[in-house]
Amino acid sequence: MAPDYTRRLGFASGECYDRNDSLAIEDPELASLLQSESRRQRESVTLVASENFSSPRVRALEGSLLGDKNAEGYPGKRCVAGCEHVDAIEALAIARLKALFGCEHANVQAMSATIANVALLQAVLKPGDAILSMRLADGGHLSHGAPFHVSGQLYHVQHYGVSETTEQIDMDRVRDIAAQVRPKLIICGGSSYPRNIDYAAFAEVAKETDALIWADIAHVAGLMAARVVPSAVPHAHFVTSSTHKTWRGPRGGAVLMCRQEWGYAVDRAIFPGIQGAPKMDMIAARAALFKETAEPEFVQYSKAVLENANALAEGLLQEGVRLVSGGTDTHLLLADVTRFGLSGLDAERLLMEIGVTANKNVIPFDKRPPSSSSGVRMGSAAMTTRGLGPSEFLRIGTMVGTLLRRPDNSAYRIRAKADLAEMLEGLPLFSPRWLSAPSRSSRG
Repeated sequence: MAPDYTRRLGFASGECYDRNDSLAIEDPELASLLQSESRRQRESVTLVASENFSSPRVRALEGSLLGDKNAEGYPGKRCVAGCEHVDAIEALAIARLKALFGCEHANVQAMSATIANVALLQAVLKPGDAILSMRLADGGHLSHGAPFHVSGQLYHVQHYGVSETTEQIDMDRVRDIAAQVRPKLIICGGSSYPRNIDYAAFAEVAKETDALIWADIAHVAGLMAARVVPSAVPHAHFVTSSTHKTWRGPRGGAVLMCRQEWGYAVDRAIFPGIQGAPKMDMIAARAALFKETAEPEFVQYSKAVLENANALAEGLLQEGVRLVSGGTDTHLLLADVTRFGLSGLDAERLLMEIGVTANKNVIPFDKRPPSSSSGVRMGSAAMTTRGLGPSEFLRIGTMVGTLLRRPDNSAYRIRAKADLAEMLEGLPLFSPRWLSAPSRSSRG
């Protein structure tokens, strides 16, 4: 990577690319808070599995002047004038996304994955229709029919879970439940399931029960786009995703992929169904992300994410930490901290003391409430973006494991915090290693 390219993007080693020099004069209170968050991000080991750092090219577009353009409607069918250029941007984003996944239809307007999910449900189902989805405590997502979410209040939801012995999805049990419930829609995917999902097996169950298949790939979308984990697209009628996490794009963004026959209904469900004008700056940032995803650097990044996740798992296992399902196939792993006399909340707070951010999380068959839980969810995507490799992830895993084993050892906490600070010194939020040259041709 040519140094002048990274400088032209306003990005240098150890420098926060979110800075706004004039803000300190115009709004010092807000500037101070932004500076504090910048410092926290640069000085933290980010293991939150749903977080990542987007590239300078994506950052340059999100929050750009495109955010001021009202573009209510779809390309060629807007409710306001002056949309000829944003029409071209949205069409470009759609074309690039379809090429990445080989899908028949794509919608890039949903402002979050949950909005895409709710829109999909409204496009496909009627209130009271039956859904079969993964139990939230076993790794599912709240928008898949949790009782406190609108998806659980409008539809008749039944859940499948994981085996008590393997802590992985029991497809025989899925088949039995589907045969009894005869759902209209089967959902596969979740937010804290560390293993690859057998989408082909789910498609077989759906065919046997005359159901539709929806794959929520929010956590593994980047890995799937890079073709380092199995794809859901050939097997599912619908695929939804966020564009951050392993995809490393604009946070909060979502995409929706589905077969052409459902395209019109899904588009109508998003607009005018539940959302107004789209954020064109976010759509432009996604278009940049989709091009970036097609570059060789993104494939190498995704392979590194998997390698680093396994190194992190190895370090934790070496220190006696039990991992749900025994390990991971993706960027994500779930640690059970009960053997150390800790709750997930205790562990989350302990990790914060040494500069590691992760999140408490329920584990399968958890006896604690979600507010405290028995597990900690960790992921490798963000720190891979910052440039760490397997040796550092192994070291982080052993340090975290030692901390969990010795929660009362204040001397170790001090030493671990210093060691991690040294590891992060001078590390950018986005490693130039993953930036491709602007002249590089792409598949998108």
